[in-house]
Amino acid sequence: MVEEKESVQAEAKRTEVPREYLAFNLGQEEYGIDILRVQEIRGYEEGTQLANAPAFLKGFLNWRDIIIPIIDMRIRMNLGEATYDNLTVVIVLSVANRIVGIVVDSVSDVMRLQPDQIKPAPTMGSMVDTRYLFGLATLENRLLILMDIDKWMSSPEMGLSEIDEYR
Repeated sequence: MVEEKESVQAEAKRTEVPREYLAFNLGQEEYGIDILRVQEIRGYEEGTQLANAPAFLKGFLNWRDIIIPIIDMRIRMNLGEATYDNLTVVIVLSVANRIVGIVVDSVSDVMRLQPDQIKPAPTMGSMVDTRYLFGLATLENRLLILMDIDKWMSSPEMGLSEIDEYR
């Protein structure tokens, strides 16, 4: 059974130190994830596909002799048709006691955020699912949507535990 990791949100509440986030783009929006979860950023390449896999599972890649699932975040988050160009990257993450790759449109930078720069994600009732958002950060003219990537990747909606059944 997968051991529960402390979520980014719980960890941030416990500490009052600045944290760094990797900022990436999906469509017109900018998202951020805890930089400590990032193992590598690499150019996009198609993975080995499996029959009957969900559309967001782009396949599997061999990363340092570890076979990892590759998840297209644009498709998974219903943000329109995914297009792949020279800015498209795979972010290799260590989350939920596993290694996984996520495809994003581009990576912008690493941001150091003070706890007071992060506001809680707004509650939207059933209109918008904010369970996997850690908060929102405003920086000059930018709004960064902070994701609790551990919580999201270990959720039943991602189906990664189902992939483990075939390992």
